[in-house]
Amino acid sequence: MSEFRSTDTLVVLVHGAWHSSLHWAATQRALAGRGIASIAVDLPGHGLGAPLPSGYLQRGQPGLATEKSALAHITMQDATDAVTATLAGVRSRFGRVLLVAHSAGGGPASLAAEQRPDLVDHLAFLSGFVPAGRPRFTDYITAPENAAAVRVPTVADAAELGAFRINPLTDDADVVAVIRRAFLNDLPADAPDSWRQFLHPDEHYDSLGAPVAVTPQRWGRIPRSYIRLTEDLALPPVTQDLMIAEADALTPGNPFDVRSLPGGHSPFMTRPAELAELIADL
Repeated sequence: MSEFRSTDTLVVLVHGAWHSSLHWAATQRALAGRGIASIAVDLPGHGLGAPLPSGYLQRGQPGLATEKSALAHITMQDATDAVTATLAGVRSRFGRVLLVAHSAGGGPASLAAEQRPDLVDHLAFLSGFVPAGRPRFTDYITAPENAAAVRVPTVADAAELGAFRINPLTDDADVVAVIRRAFLNDLPADAPDSWRQFLHPDEHYDSLGAPVAVTPQRWGRIPRSYIRLTEDLALPPVTQDLMIAEADALTPGNPFDVRSLPGGHSPFMTRPAELAELIADL
């Protein structure tokens, strides 16, 4: 029996740091309402089965500042392999594959596209890390242009823990306010704070610190779009524009198709219908 093959597009969604596939749920519903199929990837160390620091959910959160992360062994290649496996699994069933990466998810998505450009027809970054100009996400996070960004407070030293650890469940209201402002500055003030429960405390060290090498001949030949988030405080528009410009300098014959969406860093939570409409247009 021949394998079924649709002529339609499949959208593959890759989350950013401290997030998971769950964060795409509302956007996927909106895409489905437009007749567009999608699949959301859980990168290693993310999702419902992800390990947590042993004291994270306990009263007083014992050991949170000192316990080595269970994600410390995860590498950028591990994350890339998760994206590639998803792409390879769906390639034969859909006529076109659109890979959408949010924030730090741009690292493994880009490396997957570099290693297997045959699996991706279009690459889109949602306020995402583009490694074409500088290989590490931290190269942009620490750039002078990014100085005004709202930085999520971390617990202890990331290199020692093997992960960038945050504490969304802290009793410190000031820390919670900064996390919310970084990720959800456009969330209505009276919205419940259930968002705190869906963020993972640990993001493996390689996610932000490992180099991602891409070339014009492989990554650079794939048509690509960038969705700018115009009120993003975690990765401000000036930094997004810097990545776009440096990538376009690498591949002047294949520049970004640039779109803009109002709002902050997490439109999949605050404006999923608008995000789905923009993705559908791609």
